[in-house]
Amino acid sequence: METRSIQVPLRDGVMGAHLALPDRTPVGAVIAIMEIWGVNDTMRRHAAEFAEAGFVCLVPDLFWRQEPGVELYDSRPEDVKRAFDLYYDFDYDLGVRDMEDTRNYLARLPECSGKVGAVGYCLGGKLCYLMCCRTDIDGAVAYYGTYIEHHIREVGNLHRPFMLHMAMQDRWVQAEVNDLLERRLSPNPLVTIHKYPDADHAFARHGGRTYRKAEADRALALTVEFFRRHLA
Repeated sequence: METRSIQVPLRDGVMGAHLALPDRTPVGAVIAIMEIWGVNDTMRRHAAEFAEAGFVCLVPDLFWRQEPGVELYDSRPEDVKRAFDLYYDFDYDLGVRDMEDTRNYLARLPECSGKVGAVGYCLGGKLCYLMCCRTDIDGAVAYYGTYIEHHIREVGNLHRPFMLHMAMQDRWVQAEVNDLLERRLSPNPLVTIHKYPDADHAFARHGGRTYRKAEADRALALTVEFFRRHLA
């Protein structure tokens, strides 16, 4: 596997990103969209997981408009404050547009087959939902999907394959919200929902307090299978 830092040209600027390339001919390309902590060790590890599974994987610096190159960790109290400040100032509409530009950039890379998916964690999970509603992403997977319910009115526009990993003990997504999401999303044949009864928010964050290896491994396997089906 090869990794490098790159610059992604967008329609109104340039965004930094971490790129991981597999050792073999790629199955397709995946945008791995971060939580609120920036492009940190967790996201680089996720990129490695997808590269090892045979995908080109790009982790965009989602906060580039606010604070380029930010790298934060939930174990540091000062980082938590900065992360939430960035999170609540984040513009979702511009974020979706940036991810659409990133998708187009990846599709043109010589290493890529032309098909591009996205996987997102928390903040990134909501962006994956919005991408399936607003863009031509070839498929997207949301972990946790925090605050998808704030844009549930867009569900009628969901026209690309979408998978949601739903933590049933999520501190940030109440049981009533999970119920709402299932009721509104599941009638769409393009949607697949996987539930994790004992998992809390961020169960796939390596090294996090709520990390659960069994659930993280299951979700990764299902995600890789999803991408192989829709990107090959």
